[in-house]
Amino acid sequence: MGNSIAVAQDAMAGHDMSAMGGSADTSLPQICLTDAGKQAASAMPSMPMGHSVNVSEGNMALMAGMDQMNKDMMAGTMVSDIDVAFVCGMIPHHQAAIDMANAELKYGDDEWAKAMAQKVIAAQEQEIADMRAWLEQQK
Repeated sequence: MGNSIAVAQDAMAGHDMSAMGGSADTSLPQICLTDAGKQAASAMPSMPMGHSVNVSEGNMALMAGMDQMNKDMMAGTMVSDIDVAFVCGMIPHHQAAIDMANAELKYGDDEWAKAMAQKVIAAQEQEIADMRAWLEQQK
């Protein structure tokens, strides 16, 4: 499995992933950006990429935000308050689900999978809004 990830990462190298979906606000709330979290996110190495395998645009779109998601999750979970850390870590996780669902809508063919993607987007957007509102109350 690790080799499959490395192969996919190699295939993504040099590609501009910004047009592959994503939402307007992928940043973590300020409360999630403790000093320890910032250090963890900046210390987390980016995954190496090369040009050895031909992967479809759809597959690249599914994987596009994983590196950033991992960094943001690491930063969010470093908050000392475990409840806040949990919620901060879940925001980028949910955002990655939205990004993947958008990739399915753009590149997928199966109607069931597209309907599932729509449900994922609606549910995850609402949950992110709920989490952000809860975090605002924790300040």
